[in-house]
Amino acid sequence: MASSSSFLLLAVLLALVSWQATASDPSPLQDFCVADMNSPVRVNGFVCKNPMEVNADDFFKAAALDKPRVTNKVGSNVTLINVMQIAGLNTLGISIARINYAPLGQNPPHTHPRATEILTVLEGTLYVGFVTSNQPAPNRNKFL
Repeated sequence: MASSSSFLLLAVLLALVSWQATASDPSPLQDFCVADMNSPVRVNGFVCKNPMEVNADDFFKAAALDKPRVTNKVGSNVTLINVMQIAGLNTLGISIARINYAPLGQNPPHTHPRATEILTVLEGTLYVGFVTSNQPAPNRNKFL
């Protein structure tokens, strides 16, 4: 009988202690972290600018994307937009690229480690493929 009451007391004590240990701020994330390009401190990304100094220009870039682009030897031209051009992209993990292709133009093989690529074709046809080192799983339904 004494062992069951001591077990109950221990369980209650652990419940009380663990409740205190797991208390935290329900939303530790910021809404935005505009890059402070003038800060000498370097972290994963850039240090956040004081939110009182943030303005609309931190989220906008006039990239003149409507003008024709000169293409390179393989017939493509890449215009990158990332945190270096738009400070408001800091810590969001977002990069944008506009690619202009000449007729029969190509994009040289490249990689995107830990990233996703989404393509939107505005005019014409674009053939896209990818190479992976993952081996396909064997067909387990072959003999069913």
